[in-house]
Order: sequence, then structure tokens, then C-alpha cells
Amino acid sequence: MAIPLQSLLSDHKRYQKSSQLYDERSSENQSMQDFINNLLPDILASTVIGKSHLNVISVGSGSGVQDLNLLSMLHLKNPVMEVHNEVVEPNPTQIHSFKDLVSQTPDLDYINFNWNSISAEEFEEQWKENKMTKKFDIIHMFQVLYFVKDPEATISFFHSLLNKNGKLLISLLPDGSSWGKLYDMCSNRLILANHVDLTIDDVKSYLDLEGLSYETYILPRQVDITQCFIEGDENGDLVLDFLVHAIHFSKSVSSELKTEFMEFLRTECCDEANGKVLYNSDFEMIVIDKLK
Repeated sequence: MAIPLQSLLSDHKRYQKSSQLYDERSSENQSMQDFINNLLPDILASTVIGKSHLNVISVGSGSGVQDLNLLSMLHLKNPVMEVHNEVVEPNPTQIHSFKDLVSQTPDLDYINFNWNSISAEEFEEQWKENKMTKKFDIIHMFQVLYFVKDPEATISFFHSLLNKNGKLLISLLPDGSSWGKLYDMCSNRLILANHVDLTIDDVKSYLDLEGLSYETYILPRQVDITQCFIEGDENGDLVLDFLVHAIHFSKSVSSELKTEFMEFLRTECCDEANGKVLYNSDFEMIVIDKLK
């Protein structure tokens, strides 16, 4: 019988701590920064050219690091452009961190933030109830669609909010990812709550079916999970919790299952170099156009 695990999303403070430790050990922020600085300006050229005002929605912003990186890049390209940013983030601890980051970052007067401490589905529900008609130029949801009930409906809704030449940016894992391997390995014995078994290929299939135009980009990512293999290491346990998005994973499964899981993680999903265990987890960015 499969063991149900409590979702990490249900404990906002533990999620915040796990996420921060994971980010510190991950190359994801650097890969995103490289993508934003080197590729995104050309990708968004037709969206922002000639604009004096830009409307943006950031879905699942977390602590806001990537949001500000993206907005700062746009400001460098067009210093006179003003931005309205709808922040959609259900975790109040993350919202607080984002606000702290904004208060500590100089020269953000060109951005007007509207804070929505709700989920993507709740944002959609409120938007429709209020019969809102506002359109947006850029909408992004980085590593978010795993946690919505109906990913296709969520994509359809946010795509419908785009102006002509607007862009919807989505990042997800590809088929055959290390996470997919882990999920397949333990799916018959563990129930991972609030997590949809979804890859970027599922999104592509939906977009192809709908006849929507898109491009994809592969972004490299490694995470130093060496501490996860140190028995009783608090930080290692927190990083492991974020990896599987479950609370107290090490204490919630049998010692036999944890041993099997950790061995599979080490041998099938990681490289080892200079005494470090590096989790390989490349991801993809998909950029969806609004041509009409």
C-alpha cells in the first residue's frame, strides 16, 4: 500500500527554509539569469518595442528573485518604460520575502506592484468573477504548473489575458528528467500530495493540439545535494524535502525505502566530483506567443 506524504506546500515556513537552501545549492538562478540576459531580450523584442507601459503577471513568484531579474533587464533595454506587475503567490512567507527584496533593491520606482497572496486558480476565479478585461504583455510561471489542478485550463486562461504579440513563459522539467526517474521509482509506494506528474512535453502536446506558436529552450541545472546523504543533517533533510516536495521525508518513510531511494538518487540521477554529489536536473523554458 502506498504511503501518503504530507505536501511541503502545507507548511509555509518549512517550504521557505527548504526553498532557500535548495536555491543556495542550485545553479538554477544562474541559468535563469543567463537566459534572461542573453536570450530573452531578443525573444521579447516584438513585445516591448515602442512601449511606454508594460503589464506583467508573475505566477508563483516565490521570493521574487527571477521577477526582479526580468524586470531589471527590461528596464535596461527601455529606461522610460513603466511596469505594472501583478504578483500571484499563495505562500504569504514568500510574499513577505519578495516585499523585503523590493524594499532593499534601489531604483524600482518604475514598477507598480499589486500583491495577490492567492493561487493561480484563485486568481482566475476572482478575475472572472470581477469580469476583468485588462490585458498583459508578459506572463510567466516558472516551475508552477506541477501544483495546479488542471494545467491545460491554467495555460488557456493566462494565454487569453495576453495582448497581441504578448508572451507566456513557462518552465518545467522535460521527459526523462531526474525527477521523472525518482517519481517512477517510488510512485507505487509513495503518494506525493499536490504534485501533478507533468512535463514540458505534455505542455507541447496541448499547444500543438490548440495550434499555438511556441519555442523551447533547454537550461542546465545542477544542485549540490551532498548534505542529503549525511544522516541527521538538518540542512540536508530540508533540501531533500524540497527535492520531493514533502514534509520530513526522511522521517516519514521506512529506513529500507529511504536507503533504496537515496541509492537510486545517487547512482541514477547524480554525478560526483570533488567530494560533492551533484543532482542533474536540466529544465526547459517554453515561450508561447499571442499572435492575434
